[in-house]
Amino acid sequence: MVSKKDYDCCGWATKANVKCSDGRTIMPDAFKDNDGQIVPLVWNHDHTSVDAVLGHALLENKGNGVFTFVKFNDTETGQNAKKLVEHGDITAFSIFANQLKEAGKNVMHGNIREVSLVLAGANPGASIQPVLSHGEFSEEEAVIYSGEEFELFHSDEAEKKEKGDQKMADENKEKTIADILGTMNQEQRDAVDAIVGMALEDAGAENNDEGDDDEMKHNVFDNDPEMEDGGVLTHADEMEIMKLAKQSGVGSLRAAMEIFDEQNNSLSHSIFSEETVGKLFPEYELLKKGAPDTLERDQTWVDYVIGKIHKSPFARVRTRFADARIADLKAKGYQRKGDYKKNMAQITLLGRSFDPQTIYIKSDMHRDDLLDITDFDAAGYQLTQMRHTMNETLALAALIGDGRDEGDEDKIHEAHIKSIYHDDDLYCIHQDVDIAAAKKELQGTNTGANFGENYIYAEAIITAALYSREKYKGSGSLDLFCTPHLLNVMLLARDLNGRRIYDSKTDLAAALNVNAIHTVEQFDGVTRHDDTTDKDKKLLGLFVNLSDYQFGSAKGGEITKFEDFDIDFNKYKYLLETRLSGALTVPYSAIALEEPVSAVAA
Repeated sequence: MVSKKDYDCCGWATKANVKCSDGRTIMPDAFKDNDGQIVPLVWNHDHTSVDAVLGHALLENKGNGVFTFVKFNDTETGQNAKKLVEHGDITAFSIFANQLKEAGKNVMHGNIREVSLVLAGANPGASIQPVLSHGEFSEEEAVIYSGEEFELFHSDEAEKKEKGDQKMADENKEKTIADILGTMNQEQRDAVDAIVGMALEDAGAENNDEGDDDEMKHNVFDNDPEMEDGGVLTHADEMEIMKLAKQSGVGSLRAAMEIFDEQNNSLSHSIFSEETVGKLFPEYELLKKGAPDTLERDQTWVDYVIGKIHKSPFARVRTRFADARIADLKAKGYQRKGDYKKNMAQITLLGRSFDPQTIYIKSDMHRDDLLDITDFDAAGYQLTQMRHTMNETLALAALIGDGRDEGDEDKIHEAHIKSIYHDDDLYCIHQDVDIAAAKKELQGTNTGANFGENYIYAEAIITAALYSREKYKGSGSLDLFCTPHLLNVMLLARDLNGRRIYDSKTDLAAALNVNAIHTVEQFDGVTRHDDTTDKDKKLLGLFVNLSDYQFGSAKGGEITKFEDFDIDFNKYKYLLETRLSGALTVPYSAIALEEPVSAVAA
């Protein structure tokens, strides 16, 4: 073994009771098992290349830290490192340790595997002592650096002692509690009193800390005092972290570092603290340039509805029909000569009229915001969203109403735009779906024939739809508008053998005798009160040919865009506005399938 006088330099590999940059504190005698051991001297914890081994280090445990004596090898890298140390370019040690036992943030025990020369140490007390250029080493002449400010001791720096073992002994001498409390000011003493008080309250009557047991039972500075094994005190294992970062589901280097830390309980003695390491990560990158994608309800049905509704150039409209359905409206047989010929029964005229209502959507945007947003056309994006909202509102008003209460000042009134669902029975046939009857009809007396609920529901819908078509007087083929859930229920219908009844929407549309099926998320939960039965009904679906529905708008009342600039407030203002009326124009031209709310709740 090389004698101490032949070593090239020495210094503290790590100091106890000093908080490292990673937030941990190494406790006294944490590495006492390494006393007298020789470990490799490595450059910056590089374990990937043999050229990174610069020599070896002799470890001495001194209670308040681990002192090391370093001997550089004769390799080119070893001699280069020696010159850097001699010149004062490198002044810090760092350790690589594993088999850690921790109590919270306190490292109680570990095993040092190597000592490294680093550009800046994580442990403030780990520094290299001057190289003895004359080649003779004197332990008494070693200067011991205390490093940066201590976290757990608040005493002033002790007087310099005489050189030699006396100085080492004084530094290792353990302070009493009275000595430590004597160095505190009144504010610090009050804080200690509060912490001790909380600890006594937690202890309660059990008094778990009594006795001579050396095992730490409770740490008032940490809520989780249990020891943790298996951690590694080291620089980040770059290769392993990069491999994690490339895996699917990790997504970023920061996430990979967090995962690696959790899996390996790693303590990274890094030159970067937790507060500053985040500054090294690259800026977030926008995945999709340009205008942001819009998360909204399904709008595919909206364009279909707006496009299919009949448009009229008249805003004030009136419909008029002669009701020729009365039983007495028949030709009469003439019995004999001289009899009086009676007049035919009188035909009733049916009609209604609608006045237009102004419907608008307004927004504004500060000019500064428009100028600052440079990656997409913010004004164009705003106007597009306004038009989407306008179209959706008009389509909903035509089908089920705008959903606002009658007293709402923003209400689109039914007197101006009459919704199909809330229209009179003369124009919209309201048909109940009888689920119980469908179940009874399918099962009959065979109580063992248990049809699936989806199949029963689908058959009840189809039965009600087809029977109600007997009253239908509208033009052309119908479209079905329903919720996505209702469509899925019918598509999932199976027979007793588990086979699907309808393979696709096309098959289901054929069974319902409709042109197409359109799903409308906004139908979910829509109800109305039936004054005839004094019951609430839930909407299941609307069957209608929208060419029988009309939007009336005079010249200038079509959807128009207005833009203006407010000089006083430096804002651009945008307005979309229309003035129109709307209603079904053909009696019995729509069918609304409903289910009693009480039946739904049951």
